[in-house]
Amino acid sequence: MQSEKMTSKLALSKTKKTRRRPSARGRSFSSHRSISLLDRLQSAIGKFPLRWVACIPLAAIIVGVWGLSASAQDGELKVEDLKVLLDTVWVVIAAILVIFMNAGFGMLETGLCRQKNAVNILTKNLIVFALATVAFWAIGFALMFGDGNGFIGTQGFFLLGPDNSPVTGDDYKGIFSSMSWAGVPLAAKFIFQVAFAGTAATIVSGAVAERIKFTDFLIFSLLLVGISYAITGHWVWGGGWLAGAGFWDFAGSTVVHSVGGWAALMGAAFLGPRIGKYEDGQPRAIPGHNLSIATLGCLILWIGWFGFNPGSTMAADLSIAHIALTTNLAAATGGIGATFTAWLLLGKPDLSMVINGILAGLVAVTAPCAWVGNFSAAIIGLIGGILVVLAVGFFDSIQIDDPVGAISVHLVNGIWGTLAVGLFANPEGVGYAAGDGGPLAGLFFGGGFTQVGAQLLGILSVGGMTVLLSSIFWLVLKATLGIRVSPEEELEGLDIGEHGMEAYHGFLKDTSSMGMVGHSSMRGMPGSDREVV
Repeated sequence: MQSEKMTSKLALSKTKKTRRRPSARGRSFSSHRSISLLDRLQSAIGKFPLRWVACIPLAAIIVGVWGLSASAQDGELKVEDLKVLLDTVWVVIAAILVIFMNAGFGMLETGLCRQKNAVNILTKNLIVFALATVAFWAIGFALMFGDGNGFIGTQGFFLLGPDNSPVTGDDYKGIFSSMSWAGVPLAAKFIFQVAFAGTAATIVSGAVAERIKFTDFLIFSLLLVGISYAITGHWVWGGGWLAGAGFWDFAGSTVVHSVGGWAALMGAAFLGPRIGKYEDGQPRAIPGHNLSIATLGCLILWIGWFGFNPGSTMAADLSIAHIALTTNLAAATGGIGATFTAWLLLGKPDLSMVINGILAGLVAVTAPCAWVGNFSAAIIGLIGGILVVLAVGFFDSIQIDDPVGAISVHLVNGIWGTLAVGLFANPEGVGYAAGDGGPLAGLFFGGGFTQVGAQLLGILSVGGMTVLLSSIFWLVLKATLGIRVSPEEELEGLDIGEHGMEAYHGFLKDTSSMGMVGHSSMRGMPGSDREVV
């Protein structure tokens, strides 16, 4: 106890010595008095043990919330205002969770790729969200959510124009009518949606890793987020023609994940496989260099999904708990399904498949999470985990080289999750208004094929437009700048060729096509393609 007091007093003494003195200009008696009171307060705090001082911020929060509640009861703050405040806080927190998923994507992709490309992959995952923010602010948000027609939004570029958010419903007056249901300020709407837009571009990064030019990836990301993603997103979430046709996607299995998956598929196809990936038509494994950070990346994504799916309510209501539960169940069963499928087909429980199985379950439940029951969510995730293992083998068989399995996770399970809405939607069991607050009953719950048909229409139309636009983008880039690095640069690693630096300076470096770093004893052996840097 005495040592804690001495430590606290010593820290306080240092603070007093280093505190900047106030300017002589404008100095008054009141400022002297406030400084004196501050000194007394610091002196009083310094007498408490450190563990008590650490409780002060928590106590301040409790007193603040208590006072806010009291003000609401006294009529100084209306209940409606308090709801807007709580909804806004929730939406911003959810947006932060989704933005933090960029760290998960970065670690996952880096770990599943070779060490000589680590800097390149980390840089792409970091800069892509910065680019997405500017592109979505400038044009993407307007094209996606601005008032216009059934095909595209035409108002709200740079978020400029009339808008009286957080007013909702018929009282809303502004140019973003498609989001008038969300009772939060326009800034909160944007920060949440831009987090989703950045995710779509990040998906592409993994599928084209280890051989794409950095400049081309940046340009493609701008075009994807600013134009392609925004146009198809308008069809569904912007009040466009697909929404009118009865298509439903709660949090983005199609709007976000399938769009990123289709763009990634076209990119991988136009780029071609990595050197050494296929020999005599047979795929060869190119192992990642660090499964530890890949696993950590998966866990970060799993946590971030609790902002992705529950946050899509755009309100702090009771449905958040149900959505969080269905999301978690699907992730769990997805991981289990992938584990045992890989075990059965490959003879071993492959860790990379476990990781992608968890992500597959999360992607699959993203569209139906608010409209299905717990058992349905578990089934959706389980099937997603099985599908991702089969899909990885399928794309390898047609020589589509996807280093991290992004296409199998996001495209295949984005399609499956969107279709699952038409199969498992249960308005009576979950408790929502079918046709107005959600989809019609699914096929397995007495709804027939009506909702299944609407979901298939959305899958095909969004997929077709994304393939068309992304193919145009890739082909123009290929014809003008060239989208692939040279063979020499690919073998040496993109870290050196594209960035002039290394993630693991001083470590053994692999320059082979297979990415298998040998023992240190291999250095200097005849024919060895490893070197020390």
